[in-house]
Amino acid sequence: MSDKKKSELSQNRKNYSDLLELAIVFGFLFLVISIYVPRAIWDEEEYFEDKSHFHMENMFDVQNFYKSITGEYDPDGLWATQVVNSVRDSLTGDSTYLGEQNITLGSKSFVVNVPKGYDIEFDTTFGFPMTRRDTINDTTSTIVMYSEDLSRNDTSYVQKKRLSKFMSDSNFVALLEEVPTQRVEVVSYYDSYMPDSSMYFCPVTEKPYLISLLDEGSSIRVDSPIEETVVRRRYTVFSFKAYNHGFINDGTRSWDR
Repeated sequence: MSDKKKSELSQNRKNYSDLLELAIVFGFLFLVISIYVPRAIWDEEEYFEDKSHFHMENMFDVQNFYKSITGEYDPDGLWATQVVNSVRDSLTGDSTYLGEQNITLGSKSFVVNVPKGYDIEFDTTFGFPMTRRDTINDTTSTIVMYSEDLSRNDTSYVQKKRLSKFMSDSNFVALLEEVPTQRVEVVSYYDSYMPDSSMYFCPVTEKPYLISLLDEGSSIRVDSPIEETVVRRRYTVFSFKAYNHGFINDGTRSWDR
């Protein structure tokens, strides 16, 4: 075989090897994409579904608060949200804002009946239960008190903030020592928020939720506005899909079944 043919053969082998390596690289990249991209899309679908459910729950709760102060539901979710938030704001500024109260919002004037505990129920409904650990610095006092039951002096340990109460007692004998102490206390609280107009709209379609009055206005239903599956292309070959997110019918959630 001539040197020329050997050179051409060697070059062809090199080109073939380069193409094979390139194909392996593209194959590996496609494999990675095929695994991680669908997972990312599924996570996105779950995120929007959870967000939509959260919005629907808030709209349902807003309606219940609206009924508690007006005596009826209102299919206009934006108006109901504005009213219940206005009452909560008024209670923030005046804790005696209870019973029958006149409200003017925009061009509308009307009367609401604010029940006692409205603010507390509002904050716990529209809030996330949280806990925190607080470090409490205190002082423990060792005191001697005369015990009539024992007919002798008795040693006790009390918090310093309560010391004055014991010292004013006729059975108080002596203060022996005061020792600084530190303890960790778990505190439960609610991270509250105000429902806003964005919660009236589906995060996928940006259409308002369907609010229906049932049983002659005695109950209410909140439905997802998605009628047909929403399909949005991702990276040409993949698709984001959003199906109907369900409903809340008089407190019963379809996604709990």
